[in-house]
Amino acid sequence: MNVSGRETTTTSVSFFILLGFPSSPEMQLLYFGLFSVTYTLTLMGNAAIACAVRWDRRLHTPMYIFLGNFSLLEIGYVTTTVPNMLANFLSSRKSISFISCFAQFYFFFSFGCDEGFYLCIMAFDRYLAICRPLHYPRIMTKQLYTGLVILGWSSGFVLFITPVILISRLPFCGPNTIDHFICDPVPLMMLSCSKDNITQFIYSTFNVIFMIGTFLFVLCSYALVILSVLRMPSAASKRKAFSTCASHLAVVILFFGSVMVMYISPGSGHPVKTQKIITLFYSVITPLCNPLIYSLRNKEMKAALRKIFRIEQGIHKI
Repeated sequence: MNVSGRETTTTSVSFFILLGFPSSPEMQLLYFGLFSVTYTLTLMGNAAIACAVRWDRRLHTPMYIFLGNFSLLEIGYVTTTVPNMLANFLSSRKSISFISCFAQFYFFFSFGCDEGFYLCIMAFDRYLAICRPLHYPRIMTKQLYTGLVILGWSSGFVLFITPVILISRLPFCGPNTIDHFICDPVPLMMLSCSKDNITQFIYSTFNVIFMIGTFLFVLCSYALVILSVLRMPSAASKRKAFSTCASHLAVVILFFGSVMVMYISPGSGHPVKTQKIITLFYSVITPLCNPLIYSLRNKEMKAALRKIFRIEQGIHKI
């Protein structure tokens, strides 16, 4: 009987309202233009890196293969939320169906989880290349980096099935207004008719283990890399190693810094405006910055991108 009542209350809400950024119609149009440009630049930047890795044979190494896949992840990551946000800027209803809301929740956080794993994989690759250079070709074989690519893409989608199912099974009987621009799990749990401490505990524990675990792995890897670089006798080798590591660490700080502030302790509660700004930073701004960070600090990537642009210009002239 209890199960039946739970199912009835769960299905009473068929859609949610995403308030987004409440403002005048003029400001909504301004937001639409601003985020449309940001989204387009993000797609172009990350697609350019992925294409450069695909087409330039000099970049067919594990480091760039991981980077190319990371850029593809970024494209999926922003596409799960930004198009819907843009549509809501032009809409007066700003509604999203129950199924679409949880589908967005699942794909957005699965892609985000995959990015965290890819940052770990890239840190591990740099550790092997710099700290174990003689053993690198023997360890980082094609079979290994192919397996790591598959693991990086699939891990988030497997791990986030459980949190999404648990939260979607909470009873939602109204209200159905989410003061956010995405279907975020924290405000979703707050809308539930009954407080489920077990679900909140499982979700919080998952976040702590994933974020702290991956972040510490990355930090330890780069700490060992930095120690190894400092022992290098050649100043040129030090500059090249530090340049590569600086790019990776900048992305790590941007990604993990904002995500950990937001999700490491959802029960503590952040002001609504703060939640939106932090989420906007790691869901929109960070994917825009990543191509710039990697391309501007990497000579090989800049050379490959220039080659691609020259080819495209030649095609247009023809």
